[in-house]
Amino acid sequence: MMVTQDSMVDILLVEDNPNDAELAMRALRKHNLANRLEWVKDGAAALDFLFHRGDYTQCPNILPRVVLLDLRLPKVDGIEVLREIRAHAETRELPVVVLTSSHEERDLVATYELGVNSFVAKPVAFDEFARTVAELGMYWVLVNRVPPEIRST
Repeated sequence: MMVTQDSMVDILLVEDNPNDAELAMRALRKHNLANRLEWVKDGAAALDFLFHRGDYTQCPNILPRVVLLDLRLPKVDGIEVLREIRAHAETRELPVVVLTSSHEERDLVATYELGVNSFVAKPVAFDEFARTVAELGMYWVLVNRVPPEIRST
């Protein structure tokens, strides 16, 4: 889906693994949370989307309600994406949930030091992964409240 200026995005899914992305999108669709989702396959595309560059220059007012961020990404890794998000006033308060296969403590510590809102290790089992993604989506899109300046950036 290519985002247009008059559309809103609730979830930015940053995931390079097409199988994990498809499973996540299927779980979100099942709970009617995928209608306003943008999927990007690398960290550079995520930064382009968030900072309205490259393919996303025509979407200057769009920020998602939440970013689901993998850490092991091509071009720009997830930790650097998080660092950039937190370094800019317009995205500093944007909720970011790391959803990764990494179980390394240094990744957990590094992301929390950079201000991640949540760190979730991807479950290996198909059903558990789908349930986890659906629960994340429901909480961050339907329950969590974001500051008004995030919605009007």
